[in-house]
Amino acid sequence: MLVLLGIAVVVFGFIVRANPLLVVMGAALTTGLAAAWTPEADLTAYYVAGRDTLAAFGKAFNDARYISLTWILLAAIGLLERAGLQERARITIAQVKAATVGRLLWVYLVIRQGTSALGLTSLGGHAQMVRPLVAPMAEGAAEAKYGALPDRERYLIRSHSAAADNIGLFFGEDIFIAIASILLIKGFLEAEGIFVEPLELSIWAIPTAIAALLIHSLRLWLLDRHLKARLSAKTESAQ
Repeated sequence: MLVLLGIAVVVFGFIVRANPLLVVMGAALTTGLAAAWTPEADLTAYYVAGRDTLAAFGKAFNDARYISLTWILLAAIGLLERAGLQERARITIAQVKAATVGRLLWVYLVIRQGTSALGLTSLGGHAQMVRPLVAPMAEGAAEAKYGALPDRERYLIRSHSAAADNIGLFFGEDIFIAIASILLIKGFLEAEGIFVEPLELSIWAIPTAIAALLIHSLRLWLLDRHLKARLSAKTESAQ
């Protein structure tokens, strides 16, 4: 049971809002050291456990070297934001009179789910799309109609922007036959004695994806109604 201490480290780290990378590293080291504990364990055993845990991290990083491209991507996005990417996104969407938060996020949801169904899962994402573009544009659409946003509504819009990306990706990618999630499902079912072809899983993912699209479309429509009720009343009271 001591190996479950790693979960406690993760929970505590997120409660105190520590750096996620440090939290994950701390949880992994805690789990590795806890796994080495025995009544007869000495410092040598803990040293070996810590060394093996760090070696596992190094091997995982070496086996997935493409992840280093993430740092290049983050640097590029940071430079774009410094040059005014978010402000330009807000200005652009504010010029579209018919744009609302719900409509904008619905369009992104459809695009995200459609491209994910074709296997193009890297076209969106929180770091490269939601934070620098989608969320600022959604905030800009709300500001164009209601003026300055309270923090509560601003964070609500940001959370819905992230949700549109998550739902579009999660329910869209399973339609594509050559995706890791399909292979994971196939492997799990085969371990339980259920044999299915990846194509069958992809076909049966289509009704789920359609249902997710319809349900979240309703949520975005309700979001527009909520923002209109809250922010219109605030604007009238201010006048």
